[in-house]
Amino acid sequence: MENIEHYFDWAATSPADEDILTSSLKESMECWANPSSGHTAGKKAREELEKARKSIAAKLGVPESTLYFTSGGTESDQIPLLSVLSKPVKGSVLISSIEHPAIREQASVLTKLGWKVISIPANKEGFITAEAVTSLLTSDTHLVCVMAVNNETGAIQPIYEIADAIKKASEGKRKPKFHVDCVQAAGKIPLKLNYPGIDSAAFSAHKICGPRGIGLLYLKDSIDPFLKGGGQEKGLRSGTENLFGALAFSKCIDRYYMTEEKKPEINTKEFVKKLSELKNCTIVPQIRTEKEECFSPYVVQAAFKNIPGNVMLRALDAEGFYISTGSACSTKKANRPVLEAMQIPLDVRETAVRFSFGPKTTQKALDELFEAVKNINNKFQH
Repeated sequence: MENIEHYFDWAATSPADEDILTSSLKESMECWANPSSGHTAGKKAREELEKARKSIAAKLGVPESTLYFTSGGTESDQIPLLSVLSKPVKGSVLISSIEHPAIREQASVLTKLGWKVISIPANKEGFITAEAVTSLLTSDTHLVCVMAVNNETGAIQPIYEIADAIKKASEGKRKPKFHVDCVQAAGKIPLKLNYPGIDSAAFSAHKICGPRGIGLLYLKDSIDPFLKGGGQEKGLRSGTENLFGALAFSKCIDRYYMTEEKKPEINTKEFVKKLSELKNCTIVPQIRTEKEECFSPYVVQAAFKNIPGNVMLRALDAEGFYISTGSACSTKKANRPVLEAMQIPLDVRETAVRFSFGPKTTQKALDELFEAVKNINNKFQH
């Protein structure tokens, strides 16, 4: 088994909580029937599914009727996005320039189908400001998408300010829906999901120690889905429900979801500071060293001059440390759209790597990671 202690790619996926998965699998095997079946066995499975939904709703502070189980974060992002295709008249959607490929790439499909997709520019610090959003709103804007925490830089986006700004700019007019990708935020920063102006949000279990293949979509109000089928999940997301996944997700939310009372257990401020003091190391964005409170402590991006990102990854891998060069969904692609959107210079983009952490990351492991990075960096600097 690989060394979890030296695993620093939690933003790609988290090591599963063995206790949660084991107990959830056992429970789902006892409720083996289809939750949509009308017989007693089916009703028992349905009861367990709804218990999981109710538990999650209580933790998130929203009505259980607003939560829908999906196959993962990607589907939870794409259901609101594709719902605009049901509109009788085409219009525009605003997509932040730092979104995950689940939204960024899907938006290109809307363009091919005649919709106007407008990119909301990020500033050089990696943030989407409320002003940047409202300056692009038009009478035909149907949807705005801005993530809560960026998966490459850890920048916490001002989603509540953006929600307020959209609402204010839309007074007396039809307000566009506001969708928030919370995949990297859940379990890492406190979230106010019931905040006025947030219409939908996406979550994924495998980012908070749950299984792959199960996600969650929050919808303040019902929408007309573009994809139709057997009518499960109140007609929004057809397909036989994943009871095992739902049970595991509910337990992960209960154990790992971050609230105002439950603060992050990890402190990477010192790690960031020590990295910034290394010769030819650049924290991306550099403002992080001054505004640590504006970034999730669970994601850190840094670039090392003369060391291509893939070289640093392989060098650390050889020492038993696991990191990434960015989003796992973009590993095979040479470009770095998020860093490009921030106008990061090419030489920095090519040498940037991501360190990401989780609830099982210890201070000892952070110290050992820094020493390994420092030694590799020293070998390449002249």
